[in-house]
Amino acid sequence: MKKFPSCNDSCLCSIFRHLQAGTRVNVRFEKSSERIGIVFLCFDHKTCCVTGTNEGDPVTFSCKSVVSVDFGPIESCDVLSYVLNEESNNVSVINTATDLVIATVPVGVTPSEVAITPDGTKTYVTNLNSNNVSVINTTTNTVIATVPVGVGPRTLAITPDGIKAYVVNQDDNSVSVINTSTNTVIATIPVGLGAFDVAITPDGTKVYVPNMVSNNVSVINTTTNTVMATVPVGTSPANVAITPDGTKAYVTNLDSNNVSVINTTTNTVIATVSVGTSPRQLVIIPDGTKVYVSNGNSNNVSVINTTTNTIITTVPVGVRPGTLAITPDGTKVYVVNRFSANVSVINVVTDTVITTVPVGDDPIDVAVTPNGTKAYVVNNDSNNVSVIDSSTDAVIGTVPVGNLPRRLAIGKVCTAQ
Repeated sequence: MKKFPSCNDSCLCSIFRHLQAGTRVNVRFEKSSERIGIVFLCFDHKTCCVTGTNEGDPVTFSCKSVVSVDFGPIESCDVLSYVLNEESNNVSVINTATDLVIATVPVGVTPSEVAITPDGTKTYVTNLNSNNVSVINTTTNTVIATVPVGVGPRTLAITPDGIKAYVVNQDDNSVSVINTSTNTVIATIPVGLGAFDVAITPDGTKVYVPNMVSNNVSVINTTTNTVMATVPVGTSPANVAITPDGTKAYVTNLDSNNVSVINTTTNTVIATVSVGTSPRQLVIIPDGTKVYVSNGNSNNVSVINTTTNTIITTVPVGVRPGTLAITPDGTKVYVVNRFSANVSVINVVTDTVITTVPVGDDPIDVAVTPNGTKAYVVNNDSNNVSVIDSSTDAVIGTVPVGNLPRRLAIGKVCTAQ
């Protein structure tokens, strides 16, 4: 057999040497867990370069950079944005490649929160006034199940393994646990009064639920689905976020103007950080070093150092700042300003506003695509979504949706071809 020293006699290179043009294969490259589907065209024996196409686009790569090859079904993936329309009781599905609505899915009464499973196969929607959860198949964008839960399901979170969804029922002070395989409730857990938000640790072992009326946080063990601790915090705890390493939970206390820091090992408050007036939303950057807190009534964002649990700086933004979103690379924070109809963009290195982007009326939510190229802003009073190009921080499109859009979630949806 003829040798090809330039390709290091690689077994994987040998596969490409013997492929016929037009063969469809999946390849995975070094330092990546993603399988890329290509249609093979040709192989250069001298340079070890493979030429093919991926979803119609030409690609060229060295066979030496490939770590696996298989001939299974090739996945076609889209990044979709699911937008809840509170008054029209449906979900608008936007394809982020075209920024067009590709489906409108009827759900329950007053959809209030949305989450996509980690594998991208299902979207879960809490329906506040019909006391149930709609389950959407992301391939067909149809409701495949409606799950009865408690009274007033406001929000939910899905475990990192995608096996369970935890639904917070604010009007009967409980959490419904849904098995995502069967789409049935497998447990109902009593929590504190005025349960309002939910976050799950990265290892999936604990769920944190702030209780606005009883001024504490319920900690749920996901193995037993029981409350393992109740942590007193400040007045009117509203939202919670957990550090990427899972060691700390940060809770905004709306009426005491501070943030409680909970050690997730001991489930005790290890610090209380004074912030601005009426803190509600908060996000933690990917490396876990900073927390950004929007202060609704003081029109600024507090930046907390997670090592010292002290304020690094306070960033002035627009009027009535609310939801925040961070780019995947951790370089920018997008803050929606509800009463000034714009978005403040904060540089994470300098902690300054680098630009302010005009959007629609009453921007109420924001999310960034997984590749970080676009930010989608839900405009509650203008019934549309503004699309921001993150490279220029300018609006590049406006997508009409249903009546009173309120929340959105963005996820990657793949189907075999």
